[in-house]
Amino acid sequence: MSFVLIRDLKVAFDGVQVLHGIDLEIAPGEAVGLVGESGCGKSVTWLAALGLLPGKAQVRGSVMIEGRELIGAPRAQVEAVRGARIAMIFQDPSSSLNPVHRVGRQICESLRLHRGLRGAAARSQAIALMDMVGIPSAATRIDLYPHEFSGGQCQRLLIAMALAGEPDLLVADEPTTALDATIQAQILDLLSNLRRQTGMAMVFISHDLGAVSAVCDRAAVMYAGRIVEQNDIGRLFDAPRHPYTRGLFDAIPDLDAGRARLHPVPGTVPDPRKLPRGCAFSARCAAASGFCKDHQPELRPQRQGGLLACFHPAQEPAARRQEMLA
Repeated sequence: MSFVLIRDLKVAFDGVQVLHGIDLEIAPGEAVGLVGESGCGKSVTWLAALGLLPGKAQVRGSVMIEGRELIGAPRAQVEAVRGARIAMIFQDPSSSLNPVHRVGRQICESLRLHRGLRGAAARSQAIALMDMVGIPSAATRIDLYPHEFSGGQCQRLLIAMALAGEPDLLVADEPTTALDATIQAQILDLLSNLRRQTGMAMVFISHDLGAVSAVCDRAAVMYAGRIVEQNDIGRLFDAPRHPYTRGLFDAIPDLDAGRARLHPVPGTVPDPRKLPRGCAFSARCAAASGFCKDHQPELRPQRQGGLLACFHPAQEPAARRQEMLA
């Protein structure tokens, strides 16, 4: 049974379509990664699902949470889901925390909105949440301002705010991008531990394949507003079949390869206003045929497992993917 079911989700800005029919399911307790280059639609998918896009955005399709439709639902119904059932943390903690309010007040506000806690009860729970996410001396630091915390600690505070509503699903939108490598590892460990402790599901949005492999059970690869491949982490990383997915893995540096040159994906992501008639990746794909340039492949189940949208997928397994990411 799916906790969240997204079907044929489409988004357009000023008549330019940027999502072209996203289908995605999230089961209770599952961790799913969304992978792809900047601008492929990873964040827009969940901003649209939660009704967080600006008014000029045109959103169509279906987003259901336990059978209740969110697209086109009354504002009160959507707000009852945001924070309480589905929470979202963003990639830049410095712009997500209010700099003129103490962090304790901001966490207490989430507790008041989603759990009805006030006063001493809210403050006590806020301290407990700060302890849970690894903020040292939480009881003495709850009245500090965001600028008095490091970048990694600010990200932990955002996670505490997201957990205030005891959500069933946490959407983490590139939560480690603005952090150095050591702090990134700590945040990934924190998210994994919190998921085990609370049993919540998680969507992890990232362009970092290593981070996705560390925290997710399954991953979906997006390109130009579409999901082009989806599979369990083990199968996807051992044998990626879409040429774009293969290109992402081939661009990962091999620490044992000496001074060998990297193999980047050629070309650039197409302009959403000038997408090719067929496969959006055809201009960058060495395996593309004339048929690819004229026809759009559909995302279909594969005999080996997973979903794939490609007319000429790779057949042989890719070597040493997990080893390269370790």
